[in-house]
Amino acid sequence: MKQLIDFIPLILFFIVYKMDPRSVELAGQSIELGGIFSATAVLIASSVIVYGLLFVQQKKLEKGQWLTLLACLVFGGMTLAFHSETFLKWKAPVVNWLFATAFAATHFIGDRPLVQRIMGHAISLPQHLWVRLNLAWVVFFLISGFANLFVAFTFHDIWVDFKVFGSLGMTLLFLVGQGIFLARHLQHDAPKQGED
Repeated sequence: MKQLIDFIPLILFFIVYKMDPRSVELAGQSIELGGIFSATAVLIASSVIVYGLLFVQQKKLEKGQWLTLLACLVFGGMTLAFHSETFLKWKAPVVNWLFATAFAATHFIGDRPLVQRIMGHAISLPQHLWVRLNLAWVVFFLISGFANLFVAFTFHDIWVDFKVFGSLGMTLLFLVGQGIFLARHLQHDAPKQGED
């Protein structure tokens, strides 16, 4: 459920982006809706609201949520300030590459790979499998970043669709692959019937 909450700002961004441009009266003010700039404003506002409510409820945000919020504020803010969607197009690649860097850095900093720190409380794997799984996340985030960058600057007409559905699809496929990998190793390592 928590992961779905993270998608609320992105879904609202997509809906407003796809709207035909129109003026809406709100509290006596005329607000333009539709297109990239109003969608960016909605993305920023909804991110602040969603992560603000999560912070109030949980008394904290995860590091990834802080990074996502900060990137939204910086890249979204620059998009609105300079009236150029180029800044927003860089958001997804940069965030993905920062996540790749964080996962990669834990091979050299600390005593456990990041994926083990995240999932180690739920499952038990040999150390070499944690390392492989962590490297898979590094590769995934690198590829995801480059895919977002390529689509954003090559296929202007569909980059928002890819940002929402393509990235989500890539993530789901990766998670299914990770689940298959984990299930295979968990079944292999599980004690046979009659063993204690």
